[in-house]
Amino acid sequence: MVGTIKNVGYALYRGWFYVLVTVPILLFSPFLLLFTISEKTYPQFFWLARNLWARPILYGMGCFPRVIREQRMQKGKSYMLVANHTSMLDIMLMLHVSRNPFVFVGKKELVNIPIFGFFYKRVCIMVDRDNVRSRTGVYRRAQRRLDQGLSICIFPEGGVPEEDIVLDKFKDGAFKMAIAHKIPVVPMTFYDNKKRFSFTFYSGGPGRIRVKVHQFFETGILSPEDTSTLREEVRDVILKELKA
Repeated sequence: MVGTIKNVGYALYRGWFYVLVTVPILLFSPFLLLFTISEKTYPQFFWLARNLWARPILYGMGCFPRVIREQRMQKGKSYMLVANHTSMLDIMLMLHVSRNPFVFVGKKELVNIPIFGFFYKRVCIMVDRDNVRSRTGVYRRAQRRLDQGLSICIFPEGGVPEEDIVLDKFKDGAFKMAIAHKIPVVPMTFYDNKKRFSFTFYSGGPGRIRVKVHQFFETGILSPEDTSTLREEVRDVILKELKA
């Protein structure tokens, strides 16, 4: 009986999440559509997504963010944002952390999510990781966004790892791109998102969600040959924090 009640609670908690995701999109859809007509108005779209979508979801779920910063991003500067990936809350928390407008690089499969997917495909850089041509096109689209003064966000694990994996191996894409465009890499550790809202259906619950913004990795003097070293150094920082 107790187990059944808990499962009902988990189901309601999950359902409430999808309500919080959907309602602001429907409510503000005229403005969202307006600000996705042109790439020039993306900063306005980002402001709406950050303040009227991501934050209401986090607080509405009872997931109160606490951000620890070892270094702060400068306004108007471009960065490569990377973090461990364990939850759908990762998207909202990343939006909460960065005031600098950024564009997600993400899987094309997310386009299939009703309502959310419509705007996702309009504003994000989508990649089919099984298609070499798609992966190559990401660099071209990212360059255009960086030229517009935006930052880029990639979850370098390339997906959500199995439950028993603390941090999966990192893929090269984010680090190749950071070196090619000479932008700093900003590593972040998301401590609590798996506990609060993992991909296991009967799990989760409200509480504090902490994130640490680590010291940035500068790439100005690096060459493509340094990609693997940079990748592993960034991963080690996040892994050490997760295991502490």
